[in-house]
Amino acid sequence: MHQKISYKQWYIPYARDDLTLRQAHHSMSFVRAEQVEIPLMVQLVENPKYQMPGFRVFHGAVDLLQHDYIHITLGRGLLEKDEAFTIGFTMGSTKKVTTTEEKLYALIARYLYPKVYQFAGQDMEIFRNAVHLGYISGCAPLDEFDFTPYLDASLRDLRAALGLESELLLAYYGIEKSRYPDSPESQRLVEDAASIAMRNTQN
Repeated sequence: MHQKISYKQWYIPYARDDLTLRQAHHSMSFVRAEQVEIPLMVQLVENPKYQMPGFRVFHGAVDLLQHDYIHITLGRGLLEKDEAFTIGFTMGSTKKVTTTEEKLYALIARYLYPKVYQFAGQDMEIFRNAVHLGYISGCAPLDEFDFTPYLDASLRDLRAALGLESELLLAYYGIEKSRYPDSPESQRLVEDAASIAMRNTQN
């Protein structure tokens, strides 16, 4: 019997790349919000189902399942800075986000979202950094990638298929930790970087 845990506690370290996507997502199902629990304002902006056919307000809009898979792939939990990074990196990976679009999303996320979903100052910094990081990454666009064939693949193989550069991500995660010493979601990222470095040295 799995015990419910707070969303604040849920986190799969980036170094746990031996897990399959299905295993990782199964653990997430015990804490994540269901689609119906997400406010309509957030869904109107982020979920393509709620957007007009042929018209996309923001590049990188995905449904909840795809968003879950991206959280796992990027090694991010469910706290505010995790959410800001996941959304920003997804948008950036499309290589289509303009400066105006980035600023517009930032304004909506900071002022128009329901309070519990709003991005604070540091969250906005991480969002913008993630957009730029996703843009320079050589990985496939995360909003278009079909994760279904990789449900039983290890996260290591999934990231390789995506072309996701672990060195790039982990270098940024180290910077994020140093910038936000009071942020639990930022502090736990660098421990994973150390674990990966140690494992690579031993191999």
